[in-house]
Amino acid sequence: MKHYDLIVLGWGKAGKTLAGKYASKGKKVAIIEKDAKMYGGTCINVGCLPTKSLVHSAGLIHEIGELGVTRDADFNQQGYALAMARKKAVIAKLNQKNFGLLNDNPNVDVYTGEGKFISDKEIQVNDEVLTAEYIVINTGSQSRELPIKGADSSHVMDSQGMLDVEALPRRLLVVGAGFIGLEFASYFANFGSQVDVFQFNDEFLPSEDADVQEEIRKVLEAKGITFHFNTTVQEFIDQGNNVLVKYLSNGTIGERVYDKVLVSAGRVPNTHSLGLENTKIRLGKQGEILVDEYLRTDVPNVFAVGDVKGGAFFTYISLDDSRIVLPQLLEEGGSRTMNNRGLFATTTFIDPPYARVGENEKTAVAKGIGYTVKKGLSAAVPKAHLIAKTEGFTKLLFDENQILIGAQVFNYEAHENINFFTLAIKQKLTLPELRDFIYTHPIYLESMNDFLG
Repeated sequence: MKHYDLIVLGWGKAGKTLAGKYASKGKKVAIIEKDAKMYGGTCINVGCLPTKSLVHSAGLIHEIGELGVTRDADFNQQGYALAMARKKAVIAKLNQKNFGLLNDNPNVDVYTGEGKFISDKEIQVNDEVLTAEYIVINTGSQSRELPIKGADSSHVMDSQGMLDVEALPRRLLVVGAGFIGLEFASYFANFGSQVDVFQFNDEFLPSEDADVQEEIRKVLEAKGITFHFNTTVQEFIDQGNNVLVKYLSNGTIGERVYDKVLVSAGRVPNTHSLGLENTKIRLGKQGEILVDEYLRTDVPNVFAVGDVKGGAFFTYISLDDSRIVLPQLLEEGGSRTMNNRGLFATTTFIDPPYARVGENEKTAVAKGIGYTVKKGLSAAVPKAHLIAKTEGFTKLLFDENQILIGAQVFNYEAHENINFFTLAIKQKLTLPELRDFIYTHPIYLESMNDFLG
């Protein structure tokens, strides 16, 4: 039995950050990752980064077509193959870089294997039993499975599987119109796939304002994406080179053949094989590890961070979790908690990206907040015409004192601009301040000089 100051179970953003920083204080750290392909965590290997690499490449292919270059099936396949090669090279490099950052640290021992609790403070990995003063669980999440007959077909996959599809599917079905499903639908449409999206009810981005829903749907449909609402898959039938999908749509039974199917039904915490039944750690209704505001489980000195604890499944939230836990590992106290985490934005990397922070009209009404809306169309922005990206808008909400309280941005620079608006909300900037700010030119943000007038 080997003892450490800290054991980190899972190589996600929070875990690797805590391992590195704690080891830099002279502490002995063990980090356990069950698969060498996952060094660096989900985001780097099978999540955010490979997806965004393909989003970027697909955008380039789409822009080539907009320039007037003829795109046939062979052109699209070649572009997709080059994009896949680029993605693989980048991810392999990042994987090894993340491995080296910890493996080369003399205070860190890397274990490759499945870690499992055999008691509150003992973890078995391979044939060894490890103990530690502190344990951090950072095992992330996985795609939710749907109980559909035939879902074991090789042509039916989750988001991780879709990232490794070698040939561009001519026809793609996306089951689920959530943000993950829409990202894949958008970039595959840009590559040249014919994309259908099945949504089990009649809702499209139900948490968003009606005008946002309408504009996003209009832009995606203009790419050739077809939405089928009140539609559920009844069965998948593997046909060798493709899959037959039997479905029920608004009471009518139908059949369609697809090359690939992405099932995008959300994500659930990875807790099923951790041996938590051997501990006093409790789970919530979705399988998430229950924690307090300091990310402490029911077992003293055992923490849970990132997706495995539920909540917002974002890499940057996992990173912020490390800021909550580190002071406790160092026995410095610390006032940062989940309850005072503060404002953060979200971005969906469709084309163009959609980003949001703070209040929208729906939440403002629900909270009884008085507000005014100012909205500027991308088509009124000079840069939008220069780069042929005129879709979308910037929509801002101000309270009764003209203080910014929310932003919804749907344009080519939304994923960058939203951080400006997040800071503006935190600093309580007002409409006149944003209107009269001197912005560089040409950028999308400068439109506030006009539409806030």
